[in-house]
Parts: sequence; C-alpha cells; structure tokens
Amino acid sequence: MLNIGIDVGSTTMKIVAVLDGEVVYSKYQRHYSEIIKTASSMLEDLLSHFGECEASIALSGSAAMGLSEALNIPFIQEVYATRIAAKKLLPNADVIIELGGEDAKILFLSGGLEVRMNGTCAGGTGAFIDQMATLLGVDMDQINSLSENAKELYTIASRCGVFAKSDIKPLINQGAKSEDIAASILVAVVNQTVAGLAQGRKIKGDVFYLGGPLTFIPQLRFYFDKALGLKGICPDNSLYFVALGAALSKEGTVLTLNEAFDELVNYKGSDRSFIKLDPLFNNDREYQEFISRHNKATVNRLDISRYDGNVFLGIDSGSTTIKAILISEDGSILSSFYKSNNGNPVKEIVSYLQDIYQKYPNIKICASASTGYGEDLIKHALNLDYSLVETMAHFRGARFFMEDVDFIIDIGGQDIKCFKIQDGSVDDIFLNEACSSGCGSFLQTFANAMGKDSAEFAKLAISARYPVDLGSRCTVFMNSSVKQAQKDGASVNDISAGLAISVVKNALYKVIRTVNPEALGKNIIVQGGTFLNDGVLRAFEKELGIHVIRPEIAGLMGAYGAALAAKDYSKRNNIKVSKILNKDEIKDFEYSVKSSRCTGCTNHCLLTINTFSGGRRLISGNKCDRPINGKIENKNDKNLIAFKQSLLSSYKSTALNRKRGSLGLPLALGFYELLPFYYTLFSELDYDVVVSPLSNRELYIKGQDSIPSDTVCFPAKLMHGHIEYLKEKNVDYIFIPCSSYNIEEKKGTNHYNCPVVAYYGEVIKGNQDMGSSKLILGYLALDDHHFVSQRISRILDIPLRETKRAVKKAFEALDEYKRLIADKAEEIINNARRNGERIIVLAGRPYHTDSEINHGIDQLIVSLGASLVTEDSIASLISRGSVKVLNQWTYHARLYDAARFVAKEKDMELVQLVSFGCGLDAVTTDEVRSILRENNKIYTQLKIDEITNVGAVKIRLRSLFSALEEKNG
Repeated sequence: MLNIGIDVGSTTMKIVAVLDGEVVYSKYQRHYSEIIKTASSMLEDLLSHFGECEASIALSGSAAMGLSEALNIPFIQEVYATRIAAKKLLPNADVIIELGGEDAKILFLSGGLEVRMNGTCAGGTGAFIDQMATLLGVDMDQINSLSENAKELYTIASRCGVFAKSDIKPLINQGAKSEDIAASILVAVVNQTVAGLAQGRKIKGDVFYLGGPLTFIPQLRFYFDKALGLKGICPDNSLYFVALGAALSKEGTVLTLNEAFDELVNYKGSDRSFIKLDPLFNNDREYQEFISRHNKATVNRLDISRYDGNVFLGIDSGSTTIKAILISEDGSILSSFYKSNNGNPVKEIVSYLQDIYQKYPNIKICASASTGYGEDLIKHALNLDYSLVETMAHFRGARFFMEDVDFIIDIGGQDIKCFKIQDGSVDDIFLNEACSSGCGSFLQTFANAMGKDSAEFAKLAISARYPVDLGSRCTVFMNSSVKQAQKDGASVNDISAGLAISVVKNALYKVIRTVNPEALGKNIIVQGGTFLNDGVLRAFEKELGIHVIRPEIAGLMGAYGAALAAKDYSKRNNIKVSKILNKDEIKDFEYSVKSSRCTGCTNHCLLTINTFSGGRRLISGNKCDRPINGKIENKNDKNLIAFKQSLLSSYKSTALNRKRGSLGLPLALGFYELLPFYYTLFSELDYDVVVSPLSNRELYIKGQDSIPSDTVCFPAKLMHGHIEYLKEKNVDYIFIPCSSYNIEEKKGTNHYNCPVVAYYGEVIKGNQDMGSSKLILGYLALDDHHFVSQRISRILDIPLRETKRAVKKAFEALDEYKRLIADKAEEIINNARRNGERIIVLAGRPYHTDSEINHGIDQLIVSLGASLVTEDSIASLISRGSVKVLNQWTYHARLYDAARFVAKEKDMELVQLVSFGCGLDAVTTDEVRSILRENNKIYTQLKIDEITNVGAVKIRLRSLFSALEEKNG
C-alpha cells in the first residue's frame, strides 16, 4: 500500500508517495493560494501514475491544518514530520536548517532536542528572496548565478522583507552592481537565520540543509557554510522532508486515490467566519460624492506644443519609480512622466528628456531640480541646477493646494513619510523605521499574488460588502491571513478592502504611533501613489473622521514640488537658463559604474563611482569628503564624536608581560564612557590590558551566533563580537563590570544604570563559550570610591592597599577624560559661533560613540555644515531642573538637562539617537520632545540598530536643516 504525504506550505505544495520505505513518486509546485485546485491536480497526476489503489494519506505544512480538519485526514505537525524523516534518512544529523516560503526553522537534534522558528517576521525566507529578486528584475536562479560573480558585499536588512528594499533601492540608484547586491541578499538571509533563530546556541556537527531556497540556491548554502565555518549537506529529497515525514508517520487515513480526489474536488471551504468590517462605501451614491469632492484638487494643464515661455523641470527619483514634471511660470503642468525605474532611473529619465527635446525643440528649461532616493544621482547625471530633500519637495507641492496645510502623509512604494507643519515650517517628521507592511508594495504584492494589476485590485475594494479585518502584520505573514480568509469564503473584493484598511491602520498606529488621530491636524493633504487607491483614501478618511485633500497628482507630488522649487530657485538666483544637459549632450549621454575601496583612512569605505559624459563623477558610500576633494580634514575640529573616538583609540593594548597576566576589556556598552577608568585601574594593578577595537560589521558577525535574543538592542549584540576578539587574543581574563548604579552626577532622584548595560555580563556568561579565557564579572557601584576598592580587592584577591591606590588613579584618569571632552566641546561651540555655524547636540548613550552603532551619523551631520557636540558635554552647563517624569536614570537625566540647555540656545538643535530594543526610551522620548516643543524647537529622533537605513536617516537630517533654514528665513 502506498503511503502518501502532502506538505501544504505557505507558497508551495509537495507530495510524495512511499512504497516499502522507498520514494516512488514526488512532485513540487507553487499553489498561488489555490490550494484545493493544486492538490486536486497533483492527486490527478498521482492517479495517472498508479491507477486506482488504496493509500494511507497524511497532511502537513503551515497551510494544511484547516484542510486536514475539513477532510478528516490526519495532520502531522511539520517539525514533527521533519523529525520523523530525519530519523530515517539522516540518523547522524546534529542540526537541520530549513527555509521555506514564509517559514524558517532550525532543529537541534543532538545535545537536547530543540526547535527554533520565525515568529513575528518572515524576513530571511523564500518569499523574502523572491521579493528581492523581483526588485532586481531577475528570478531565483539568476540570484544564484549573479552572486557567484560578486566582488563586494553590502549590509542589507533581512528582518523585514519589504524594509530591505530601503537598503537595496539606494544601491541600485547609486549604480551598485547586481552581482554584489544579489550576494548581499543571500548573506542577509544567512545572518537573519543565524542571529534570529540560533539565538546563542552553537550550530555545529553534521548540519543538513532543507527547503526550496537551500535546495535551489547553491550560493545560499555556500554563504551558510562560510558563516558557520563548516560544510553543510543538502540531502536527496531535501524539498520533501515534511511530506516524507507525513508519509512515514503511519498515522494516515486509508482511502482510495479516487476517494481522496473526490473529497478535494467537493471541498467547499471551512465554516469558520472571518471578522467583517463595515464597507468602505454603503452605496454608489456615496462613492460618486467622494470622487466628485476629490476631483476638485486639480492642477491646470497646458498644451506644451503651444506654450511659449519659461519651463521648469522637477524630477523625483523614488524607491521604485521615476517621476518628472515640466511646469509653466504659473505652475501649470506642461508634461508629466511616471514610470517604474526598472533598476536604472538614469536610463529612464534620459529617455524621457530625449523624447521632450525631439518633440518640442523650442522648449527651453529655465531651471531644474531633483528630489527622492536618487536625488544626487539624477542631479549629477543630468547636471541639474538644484536638489532638495524629498520632505521639503512634498511640502512645497502641498502648499500649492493648501497654503495652511498642517499635516502631510505620503505613502509610497516602500516608505511612509508624514510631516507635521507648525508656523509654516516642518516641525516633526515620521518615517517607517522597522517595518513597511503598510506601503504600496504591500498592496502590489497581494495584487500580483491574485493575478491582478494594482489599479484593477484597488477598484475591487470599492464594491466590497464585507471587508476582512486583517490587522496590520508583516507583509509576508499576512499572506497566511489572506489565504485563510479565502478559504472561509471572503471574496477578492473583501480582501482588497481589508488590505486598504490595514495600510491605513499601519500608517496611523505603527508609523505615526498616534493614540488620537484627531491630533494630527485639521488641514491634511495625502500624497503618494498608494493614495491613488480610492479604498486606501476612503479608509483613511473614515479612520480620522474628517475629509482630507488628495491632489489629482498624488503620485507626482514630489516631482511637482521639485519643479516649483526649481522655479523658486530660478527667481531667487536670477537664473535664466538651466545647466541641464542640452539636446546634443543628452543624445550622446553615457555613464559607467564601478566599485572601489577607499584607502584614505581606516574606515575603508566601499565607494560606488558613477562617471558621466564629460568626465563628471558622483561618488557615494563615503563617510567623509576625502574621496571627493582629496583632502584629509581634522574631523575633531567640529565633531566631538570623532574626538571621543580618537581618545578611546589612544588606550592601546599593552604587552609588557606583567606579573598578573593579560586582561581583556571589550569596548562595548558602558566601556564607551568608563574605559579610561578600567584601563588605568588594571594597568595600575599590573595587568597587561588588551582593549578590543572600535566596532565594525565583521566584528558583529563574528559574535552573532551566540546572541540569545533578537530583540535586545544592537549595542548589546555587539558585545558578543568584542568578546570573540578578546578570546582570539588569548587573554587570561576578560572583565565585564556589573553596576546597578552609575556615577552620581546629582541630576536626578537616583542614578541607575541602564539594566542591559548593568547586567549584560551575565548574558555573556550564560551564552558564550569563553574558551581558554576566564570571565570576571565585577559587581561594583562606582558612586562609592571606598566600596570600589574593597570589591576589586575581593574579586581579584589583591591587597586592599594596592586596589585603593589603583582606584584613586583610575578616577583621576576618568576625570581627566571628562575634562578633555568638556574642553573640546567648549572649543567646538566657540568656533561654531565665531563662524556662524549651527550646533547640533547628538544626544543618546555613551555607546552611540561607536561608528558601527551610530552608522556615521555624526559625520553626516558635520558634512551638512554643522558642528557637533554630545549631551554629556553640555548637560553639566545647566543646573538640575524639574521634569514631568520619574528622573532616576543617569543617561536620561543628562538628556533632559541637555534638552533644557538646547531649548535656550538659538543656534543649537538636539537630535536624539534611540536604539531599537531599548524599553526605557519611550518615556525619555516624550519628555525630551516636550521640553523642546515648549521652546519652539524642532524635535528630531533617529531610531538606529543593525538594520538602520542610512538613506532614511539622511532624509530626516536634511529635512531638519531645510526646516531650520525656512524657519529662520
């Protein structure tokens, strides 16, 4: 008798037939959400092979449970099924890594059975790779072949399948090679799996790879092998282990193949009902009134062939599209262009301009401007006159429709941008920072999955009678919710409307994080291609309970704002003719791209060098201006972070063969402030002190397999890499202090340390193999000098007289370090004021000094023309003040006082860095925002972690500078 196992996965279906323990039939195909149709087809094929016969049938897989219940066929949990198959076919396996369409699993089979699965996010799975391949315009096979020829690797987020596009699109727009991006995508999958699922447990021994991505993409297996330092095996039937386990379970129901086929064909869906929401429109009359109202927000259009006058060009090079508009002197539209950038925005816009020049030879462009992700690339490629950050372009466009606009929300292909306007300037900016489950590509993904284009899919929402409540989850995981709703009888119309509602709820409650939508404002303009979907717009108005304005050119607002800005720029600078490439230059336009490592300093930035016709170049990827101007500048003159880094780097490792051996200090977490103390302490106690270096990506990867939690903050995750570095140095001891209290600064009601900083040594102790080094956890309270001396004496078994002397020297060294920082901050502030420069206070925690943590934000700020100091360097300049929260954390107390100081200084602004995973920062954020807002200051917060998109950070910072310029006239 045949034993049949059917694995109904999230995106594929697999079927195997086993006879006498041998696989005699197997088939694998995508089901595109049509599970019954696919299963029926596969069983029909099975019938054609074996004819009518009895078989024992069992189901497994992430999408099979409902089918199992309805057909009364046993369901075998997929992990258990994999284990059954592995016992028979892979008896010596220690670890199994399995990647599916939406699922990722690691099964530890030796040393204690344990299973790790993805939970709240489907980043790093087959669907993730599919999405990234689509972005590159290739299929999965080509991802593999491209990556074989990669020369460089970029850091790409894999935590969110859609958010990763925020890393990839700028690379495409900057001309990075597809080969390098393809390899970087695969490495991102590896890092997500190892760091996100292994969670500190070592992957070692005999490792086997299962599932579609690991079967079909050999290069993915190569990068897993490289990261794990071993040679994994992809066994025969690697696609079918879940189905094999179901077949071998001996728990199947005995049916003839015809009976099983009939059961499937007659299956009508489960009787479970989904949660139904109110329809977006109750009748056609409501819809027509809605359309009539929104049709009023129009822009006058003129026939370009009959126009004689100045023309202004605006280009918006977005994440997935390229838009352009030509306007007249009164803002009328003469020509517009909206197209997918197909991974090459320069080629698309050059084609558009060639067409304009050819068809309308009398047109003379007076001024031109670019905006968007590819702003710099387009400006340099076409030799445009001006460029502006996209927030200001959208604001400029919005004011054309409503001068007193007080809130703008723009939902694009993969990003959400919201601007709060106060007193005629941008006061606050909200960007999606960790998830993009509510963007245009979110809807496009589902439209494509249902075989429809975006416009057709959007129209279906209008007539939905029972929209499905799908919540607002990870894009890839929501596939499962959609599939279940389909099984329960939801129409495509209902799903389209439900997804439109989800987009709106995600924007309001995840990105803006509003608790009261009415607080957003009264005069709201919505923009972006996603709002061309009437379902999304209606859902937004219903959720807010007010009418908003959607310009007819909602998808072109960035380009329109850039065109208006070009017109303003022309008038302001008395420009009559644009510098843009003329007809002959655009006809002969060529450009090339290459990658190179800068050798100007130890950063070794990976540069993307675009060379255009005429020898013009655009260099991107650089953290300083040296690749552009060839000069070595003293970054310390304007940048206190750089000064701190140079001070910390001066604490060199010693190799004097001192009597007490070598002791390692990991330059992570609290050591970014207390290294001078501990370095001096242990040097005075006759240890050779070895200090780990400033962090980099390689150091992080080195320690990621011992990280036990994916949600802990990135600064804590980095500690694991620093420990690995010190182990490689074969130090005798590694010291990590555990301090509930920080040094008393008399700025709050108490002086607690951050809990993660205070006790992360215990995490290291429990999760990281120390090798030949001995870990010392020093439970200390640095607010009491005498107590520190006693504790050090006991911990290290050193006479108290020695520790007293060493502790005294250590505190003197720390005081000197703080004095040097304060003096340098004063020097930077005084120089900035003499030169009329703006001063930015980059406020956060001591570990935000680390370039790998702050992603070079300090250098970016300085490159925008400001001088930079930090919160600790100015907090002492103002006496302790009252705040509206319980003020008991040292780092927070500094933030509050720094904010109070900045609020009183006309030439200072505060930018707050917050690390994802920090549970203490919500209250801090509200209080700092309150202090600044009360004094008419713009509050700017940057959320950062290992997946931070620096492009989005740059948008926010440039928006701040633009808003300040406008605010100050």
